[in-house]
Amino acid sequence: MATGAQVVIVGAGVVGASVAYHLALRGCTDVLLLEKEETEISGSTARSAAGVRHQFSSATNILLSRYSIEKLRTFDEEVGGHAELHQVGYLFLVNDEATWAQYRRNVELQRELGVQVDLLTPEEAARFVPRMRIDDLVGATFGPDDGYCDPYGIALGYLRAAQRMGVRLLRATAVTGFDLAGGRVAGVTTSAGPIACETVVNAAGPWAGAVGALAGLSIPVLPFRRNIYVTTPFPQIPGPIPLTVDVGSGFYMRHEGPSILMGKSNPDEPSSFNQTVDWAWLDHLLEVGLRRFPILEEASLAESQCWAGLYEITPDHTPILGRHPALAGYIDASGFSGHGIMHAPATGLLVAEEVLDGRATTIDIDELRILRFQDGAVHTEHNII
Repeated sequence: MATGAQVVIVGAGVVGASVAYHLALRGCTDVLLLEKEETEISGSTARSAAGVRHQFSSATNILLSRYSIEKLRTFDEEVGGHAELHQVGYLFLVNDEATWAQYRRNVELQRELGVQVDLLTPEEAARFVPRMRIDDLVGATFGPDDGYCDPYGIALGYLRAAQRMGVRLLRATAVTGFDLAGGRVAGVTTSAGPIACETVVNAAGPWAGAVGALAGLSIPVLPFRRNIYVTTPFPQIPGPIPLTVDVGSGFYMRHEGPSILMGKSNPDEPSSFNQTVDWAWLDHLLEVGLRRFPILEEASLAESQCWAGLYEITPDHTPILGRHPALAGYIDASGFSGHGIMHAPATGLLVAEEVLDGRATTIDIDELRILRFQDGAVHTEHNII
């Protein structure tokens, strides 16, 4: 049992592992990762749909993606592990004029920030998926450098590289409280005993709100279930296709090997930690999916391959990063609202800068700080799935 560390990171998923790696890379190796489960990388990271994209409406999110995806290109050589980055693109299908105007504005911003995104006609978009219905579409956007990756391989790569540099990992160790002294963090109490530290990084994902509450902080991060359904091998849609999103309905799909992976958020489902597959939701998913992609009627479901996981959602669908003004030594790295995998490389770098330099500088994260919920400077991310 470790009794102390310079930095304690709560959560050994992809974000926590990236923070640990980037700290160690700069010589800060007195770092302790705490994982409440018996196995690391077993929570939201392992249950992700694994998409990575540049196509956001917020400049900060676009910059986080631009940095992170570039790092994922060279991840295997620079870090180790297996990023398995498949840059097959993201295709957003739009069937509403007002939404199309917003997406065109998004593309202008994305291009200004150096991201390649194409505006497509419905006929041009139809080439990606056989028999796709396009009669109601007004346009589509396609980012050829977007795609999907292997979240587990990335998280494990970061974690093992950090451990080789001296970072320690404690499994089955839940944080149960904070030791505060003089308005700052002095340590944490855990299910395995107390641990003294100078800094705590809250990378607890869907549990970030609960962890923050242990320190008397209100962190607006709530867990919401997301279901992933997978077909049996389906050669009728030859691969690869982009990760394709029907914006009007929220239905999305991509290849998962020879099969099709698909999903859609349920906006009426309340917050919970439920991670069992919602089979009742499948009927609605198929209804909207078949409306756009009637070819899926020929597919069969591989029930044993389906799963559910948790999104960590903030009110503006944007992460909370950086030092907390009410508690010295406490740093947020959570609330990614479904974008934690794709933004983990940039987050690790920026949080390491917060810890070691007092402030992130590679990308300006001021609009991501928790103060935005107090001063009203909220920049809602509109391009979400």
